[in-house]
Amino acid sequence: MDPTTDNAGNTGEAGTARASLEALRAEIAKAVVGQDPAVTGLVVALLCRGHVLLEGVPGVAKTLLVRALASALELDTKRVQFTPDLMPSDVTGSLVYDTRTAEFSFQEGPVFTNLLLADEINRTPPKTQSSLLEAMEERQVTVDGTPRPLPEPFLVAATQNPVEYEGTYPLPEAQLDRFLLKLTIPLPSRQDEIDVLTRHASGFNPRDLRAAGVRPVAGPADLEAARAAVAKTTVSPEITAYVVDLCRATRESPSLTLGVSPRGATALLATSRAWAWLTGRDYVIPDDVKALALPTLRHRVQLRPEAEMEGVTADSVINAILAHVPVPR
Repeated sequence: MDPTTDNAGNTGEAGTARASLEALRAEIAKAVVGQDPAVTGLVVALLCRGHVLLEGVPGVAKTLLVRALASALELDTKRVQFTPDLMPSDVTGSLVYDTRTAEFSFQEGPVFTNLLLADEINRTPPKTQSSLLEAMEERQVTVDGTPRPLPEPFLVAATQNPVEYEGTYPLPEAQLDRFLLKLTIPLPSRQDEIDVLTRHASGFNPRDLRAAGVRPVAGPADLEAARAAVAKTTVSPEITAYVVDLCRATRESPSLTLGVSPRGATALLATSRAWAWLTGRDYVIPDDVKALALPTLRHRVQLRPEAEMEGVTADSVINAILAHVPVPR
């Protein structure tokens, strides 16, 4: 395909940006094996200016995935290990007294970056968790009454362990709703795990991505051009109604105590547009909505205790709704 013209009719910068973002998968695959859906989810979040919650057991390359994405996009990245004694100022930064000038100066925290990896976010108390809320929503940090803008682009990729809950502080619904997507990172298949071990036996060092051959294939300018193209992606009234019907169906489900809010419906529309553009179209079809429904909605619903005891999951409820709600023709 000519990089200046794609199937969606985007030419010039938009077509080049799409070709560059398509190259991300191959570049990240040099370091991370078999996590294409997570890579796509992170790219969708960047296009929508959203944030991502990554859920998976330890050792499935969540940290490596974010570092590889940052390297391939030539973006700055920082990692914060969330612990019970972490303070809000350890994330946002604080005022420091300078003895030379006899004045207070602001020392930036790790949140001042492009990709912030908030590792094990559910291990820190709510006060510190909430320190990220303003950064995620307003893209700024206010210290001593002074708002300080964050770099652009800015994405929070927060991780949590789905099997170990002792000593954790579950994220409240209001904060979960701030994440555009919740991506589950599965254990690799047998062949993927063999490939991982083969790479390590050949000298692969996950701490040295440059030696692994990961190179920048896109940058902030490509993201801006891509975002402008996504904003022009057409959404028909029928697709808008379909998104609303899906979200309203979650509020009426007998298995749920909490359904998807209007913010969730807006998020699903945004991610569907980004996915449509990434797949080469300048219009959204029902399959785009279905493809992004699970990662966009699974963390925005709350199961009834009795349903949870019967083995019902958020994913199974959403899948049932997708099968039940009429699809526009």
